[in-house]
Amino acid sequence: MSTEIEESEEQQIQQQNRGGGGGGGEKSELDSGNEQPEPVDPKLESNGSTDMDKRPVVEEIERSEIRKDEGSRTFTMRELLKELKDDGNEPSSDAELLTTATASDGDRLDAISPYSQDDIHQQYLGENNAAMELINSVTGVDEEGRSRQRILTFAAKRYASAIDRNPEDYDALYNWALVLQESADNVSPDSSSPSKDALLEEACKKYDEATHLCPTLHDAFYNWAIAISDRAKMRGRTKEAEELWKQATKNYEKAVQLNWNSPQALNNWGLALQELSAIVPAREKQTIVRTAISKFRAAIQLQFDFHRAIYNLGTVLYGLAEDTLRTGRPVNAKDVSPNELYSQSAIYIAAAHALKPNYSVYRSALRLVRSMLPLPYLKVGYMTAPPAGNPIAPHSDWKQSQFVLNHEGLLQLNKVEQKQLSQSPSGRMLGAVNIDKPAIKVDIPDIISVSACADLTLPPGAGLCIDTINGPIYLVAETWESLDGWIDAIRLVYTIFARGKSDVLAGVITG
Repeated sequence: MSTEIEESEEQQIQQQNRGGGGGGGEKSELDSGNEQPEPVDPKLESNGSTDMDKRPVVEEIERSEIRKDEGSRTFTMRELLKELKDDGNEPSSDAELLTTATASDGDRLDAISPYSQDDIHQQYLGENNAAMELINSVTGVDEEGRSRQRILTFAAKRYASAIDRNPEDYDALYNWALVLQESADNVSPDSSSPSKDALLEEACKKYDEATHLCPTLHDAFYNWAIAISDRAKMRGRTKEAEELWKQATKNYEKAVQLNWNSPQALNNWGLALQELSAIVPAREKQTIVRTAISKFRAAIQLQFDFHRAIYNLGTVLYGLAEDTLRTGRPVNAKDVSPNELYSQSAIYIAAAHALKPNYSVYRSALRLVRSMLPLPYLKVGYMTAPPAGNPIAPHSDWKQSQFVLNHEGLLQLNKVEQKQLSQSPSGRMLGAVNIDKPAIKVDIPDIISVSACADLTLPPGAGLCIDTINGPIYLVAETWESLDGWIDAIRLVYTIFARGKSDVLAGVITG
């Protein structure tokens, strides 16, 4: 992919992804926030905690279905105009036809309303009029924005008509909420009427109504959470913002419960938790931050090359390291030290950079954290391994030894190599390597899978299985938390290799 295309995609993400926000507490040197990269302290631009994965309705169109968290194809202008003529509803301007997601028949639930049909009709008629007044008041900041708004207004009229005919049409309610949400993004920053917040509030009401009628509509919960996040952002670090962020996290949780296979929802959930951690009392902060870490990690486990979640995980670990140092809390044996947190942060940021080397935000972050890596390796640590050539040896024969991971593979060091590594001020190997015994060596291209494992043939602890074309290799990490770090690091290196970017990672750790 060319540099020009890569940069264009970065700009698109920065302009389109909206919603949540940066890591908790005071702004750290490495902070998230992905709307427009801003300097944070003088050292680093920020990228991405506002990396909410919401794609504009107008540009993500499909004839019968669009899932905001899954993507779709874009129609040409000729195709869109033909769609309008086929429907017999040609708009007044040369606009694209807006069609949005609808739930499948299997998702439909019979809803019983406590109100009479006349009451419901009058209620929705008033709400429809209020929503249409808001949409009609939006003009757009430029010709492109005005064109987009004409499309959105046309679509809103169709959904208003559908709801007028059937107030329990949750598809129309959901689609209208999307139109209101997109119209909010189209409001000029200098405009006082209508306010962006009023449009988002109206969108939230329609998402609420749609999910009451169809409680399994996960897309509605997902985009509703983004709308709430946008409202929370406008309120800074206030009690009102705290309540909104809590609402957003609950809606993301519901979206994930209904559709667990959505890395975007998990990533956004983590971002909302990061924002919430910046507002809550200090005693609650670390628990929320660690929950955010688990969401980013879950997103990466679903999609190994999800670079935004990889980067966001790096920023939240960096923020946790900063917070641990700032508070001066004693580190007990079970806690991860600030230095280890910094090193973990650097691994994820280096991986994000390797996957998207032309992203200026990732480059800036890497400049700050590269020295925190155990160069010339990506990761160094201890694991318990069986004696050479005897993977099913008695537990008493397994010994703890040092392992190193780079862009080429995982290598077990012998005692001489470990001594050289520990004696080198820079952490680099000194002189020739003296290999007393055949060491465990895993070449990245040979890996089939990497996973946690529980096997009675392994010593007690956090078991790791690296399945290769030459057979499985079993190791035991020091802790379950360190096991997560090893699994992530090995998977990331393999993903970078599979994407043809190993040379970029090599340049990071050996250059």
